[in-house]
Amino acid sequence: LCRTEHMFFEEERLPIVQKMILAKTDEERQAALEQLLPFQRSDFEGIFKAMDGLSVIIRLIDPPLHEFLPKHDDLLVEVTRLKMEVALEQVWQSNPQRLEELTQRLAAREHLLQAVESMREQNPMLGLRGCRLAITLPGLTEMQVRAIFEAACNMTRKRVKVHPEIMIPLVGHVNELRIERAKLEKVAKQVMAEKKVSVPYKIGTMIELPRAALTSNEIAQHADFYSFGTNDLTQTVFGLSRDDAEGKFLLRYVDEKILPFNPFQTIDREGVGALMRVCVEKGRGVNKHLEIGICGEHGGDPSSIEFCHELGLNYVSCSPY
Repeated sequence: LCRTEHMFFEEERLPIVQKMILAKTDEERQAALEQLLPFQRSDFEGIFKAMDGLSVIIRLIDPPLHEFLPKHDDLLVEVTRLKMEVALEQVWQSNPQRLEELTQRLAAREHLLQAVESMREQNPMLGLRGCRLAITLPGLTEMQVRAIFEAACNMTRKRVKVHPEIMIPLVGHVNELRIERAKLEKVAKQVMAEKKVSVPYKIGTMIELPRAALTSNEIAQHADFYSFGTNDLTQTVFGLSRDDAEGKFLLRYVDEKILPFNPFQTIDREGVGALMRVCVEKGRGVNKHLEIGICGEHGGDPSSIEFCHELGLNYVSCSPY
């Protein structure tokens, strides 16, 4: 599994990402995306070269947008400080050039603060992320898929065996997957036609919302593979924020035997696992060749691996540690 959002945080890329987010017109956004394309293409060329002959599941970008922008509170402090400095310079009138510089900087930071405020969410985990972001911000995932297939075609010409699998994250309704798949597959076919190279590929989704699991018979009609995102699936099934719960009360729940174990370490078979079972049965009921696995911390837990084997999953994947 290859996550892509952290690729955009690199120092030379982040300012371009911020331009893309803050763009006032489609033209400005597209210009920023075209600047990002070579970076992404180079990323995937390196990955495909290293993974010669092996499948690579590439999860399209899945962050809340505000993560790419300065923190709201830090910006607010900076804007307040700049306002005070401008006011003092206006009183002293000692350095007109400095006043002009401060005024221009204040205007720019105020504009950025307004943008950050407009993107603030009460619950970012359940907000504008995953496929919702791709649908509402045109061009972003199309750029990623163009980069993936340009890289795949380039590496194929160098006799590297490439098997990309495109993962569309956070699907909750079949229409999200249907719309995204059609849009992205069009880009993939266009690139292969331009390059005159054919690359075998799959397009699938991450099952991390209860509704996706329960409507698997619909979603599987538009997916070549599933990967259970068991971390987020556990959060949405239990109604728990992992970051908040583990640091405050969850470990006490385990100590006092309210919960038999930490559900973020071992799959909760009766709750989360029951949804996974329904998802597998419904999905393979309409698509018997559906490849299904899991990614996340549970992929390294012996009990969870045993359960995935019982469900008939094809693979488990976990982070290196």
